[in-house]
Amino acid sequence: NGALLSEADKTRLRALNEEQSNLVTKFQERALKDVNDSALVIDHVEDLKGLTEGDIASAAEAAKARKLDGKWVLPLQNTTGQPMMAKLANRAVRERLYRASIARGTRGNDYDEKAIIARLANLRAERAKLLGFPDHATYTLDDQMAKTPAAVSKLLDQMTRAAVTAANAQAKEMQALIDAEKGGFKLQPWDWDFYSEKVRAAKYALDESQIRPYFELDHVLNDGVFFAANKLYGLSFKERHDLPVYNPDVRVWDVFDKDGKQLAVFIGDYYARSNKRGGAWMNEYVSQNGLLGTHPVVANHLNIPKPSQGEPTLLTFDEVSTAFHEFGHALHGMFSHVTYPRFAGTNVPLDFVEYPSQVNEMWATWPEVLKNYAKHYKTGEALPQALLDKVLATQKFNQGFATTEYLGAALLDQAYHQIKPDQAPSADKVLDFEAAALKKVGLDYAPVPPRYRSTYFSHTFAGGYSAGYYAYIWSEVLDADSVEWFKQNGGLKRENGDHFRDTLLSRGGSEDAMVLFKNFSGKEPYVQPLLERRGLTAAAPATAAK
Repeated sequence: NGALLSEADKTRLRALNEEQSNLVTKFQERALKDVNDSALVIDHVEDLKGLTEGDIASAAEAAKARKLDGKWVLPLQNTTGQPMMAKLANRAVRERLYRASIARGTRGNDYDEKAIIARLANLRAERAKLLGFPDHATYTLDDQMAKTPAAVSKLLDQMTRAAVTAANAQAKEMQALIDAEKGGFKLQPWDWDFYSEKVRAAKYALDESQIRPYFELDHVLNDGVFFAANKLYGLSFKERHDLPVYNPDVRVWDVFDKDGKQLAVFIGDYYARSNKRGGAWMNEYVSQNGLLGTHPVVANHLNIPKPSQGEPTLLTFDEVSTAFHEFGHALHGMFSHVTYPRFAGTNVPLDFVEYPSQVNEMWATWPEVLKNYAKHYKTGEALPQALLDKVLATQKFNQGFATTEYLGAALLDQAYHQIKPDQAPSADKVLDFEAAALKKVGLDYAPVPPRYRSTYFSHTFAGGYSAGYYAYIWSEVLDADSVEWFKQNGGLKRENGDHFRDTLLSRGGSEDAMVLFKNFSGKEPYVQPLLERRGLTAAAPATAAK
C-alpha cells in the first residue's frame, strides 16, 4: 500500500508511526514506575498471617531497600492478580493489595495511562485506514496465521462460553466454603485465589509448600530443561564464568549441537529486580544469519523472587512450567537455519511464536524428565508418586478462572483495535469503554477481572501485541494438538525431536505458518485437545481452529 500513497499521506504515516513509538515508550516507562510506586506497605507483621517465613523476610528486605525499616513491602507484579493474595489470611489486606493492583495507571498522577491509551487506539485506527484497512486488527492480522479478526473472534467466543461456565461452577464451590466458615460475605476478586487454594487443598490435599522443595532452580535447569533438550535434540550445555554480564545474577552457557559443534550462547536472567519489567520473555541478542554466518545469542528472562541470602531458590510448579516455556522460545532461536535474518528464529507470526514454547512445557511433567529433576533440595529424595499424582490432578483445576481472566484481556485487546478512528474513547471514557467491551462479549464477571486491565496492559499498548494478545491461546490450540502427536509417536525420542526441529523449528518464518504446522503434524489443528486439557469440553463442541 505504501507505494500507492500520496506524498501527503506518506508524511502523515511517518508522523503517526513516530507518535506511536513515543507513546509506547511512555506507556512502558509509566507502567514500570507505577508498579513500583503501587507496592503495598504493611505496618504490622501480624497483617501478613498466612505468608511463609521466607515471604515475610523478603517483604522486610523489600522495605529496607525502600528505606522503610521496621515495615514490610509487598511488591506488585504486572498482572491483575497478585501471588500473595493466595496466602494472605487477612481479607482487608488482600483487598488493599487487589485495589492497589487495579488502580495502576488510573490515579491521575504522573503515571496515569488513560490519555495514552485513548490516543494509541485512535492513531492506530487512523493509520490502518490510511493503509487501506478497515481497522488496526485487520491490518495486524493480515500476515498472521489467523488472517482475519473474524477467525480470532470465533475462537475466543467459543472459549468464552466454556470458560465462564466453568468459572461460575468454581465460584459456587468457593462461596459454599465461605458460607460454611460463616464468612458472611460474597466472593470478591481478592478472595478468589485464597479460597481457590482452600478448595484445591480440600480436593487434592496439596499445598504449594509441599512441592516447592522438590523444584530447586539449578535442578530444574540442569536436570530438567537442559536434560529434556539433550534427550530430544542431542544438545549439551557448559556454563561459562568468564564473560561480562549486566547483573551479577545473570548466567551464561555455551550450547553444543548433537555433532559437538557450538550452536549458540544461552543467557539466563531468572530473578526479579525493581528495574526489570514483569513477566517472562525470551530475547535474541544475536539472531542466526545465513548471509553472515552468525550464530544465535539468546536469553530467557524470568521474574522469580530472589530468596534471602543463603536460602535455596525454590520454585512453584507454575515457575517450573515457565522455565520450560521460555526455553522453548530459546530453542526456536537456537535451531534457526535460514538464509535471511528477517525470517530467523522467532521472526514468525505472533499467533505462531508462542506455539513451540508451549509445546516445550510438556516435558516438565514427562515421567523421564520429571524423575530426573524433581528431587528434594536437602535429601535428594525424588518427588513422591502420590504427590506427583496430586500435582497432575490439579492441572485442570481452576481453569475456568485462568481461561476467563486471559480471555478478558484478549477480547479487550480486540475491542480497542477493531474500531474506526472516530470510535476511539476519550481519556475520561477509557474505563467505560473497557467495561462495555467486557459486557458485550459476556466477560463482565465481577469475581474474575481481566488478567490485565487496560491501564497496565503492556502487551497491547507497549509490548508489540496490539490486536495480537489472542495469539497465546491460538498457539495453545496448536500446542495441545502437537502434544497429542508426540504422545502418539513415542514421546521423548530423538527422531521426534529431529522431526520437530527439521520441519518446523529450524524454518523460522521462511514459510507460511499453517504449512509448517501441516508439515510437522500432517493435518490442520483442532481446538478439541485444548478444551480437554483445560477440562472445558462440557461447554464447547469440537471445532477446527482454522
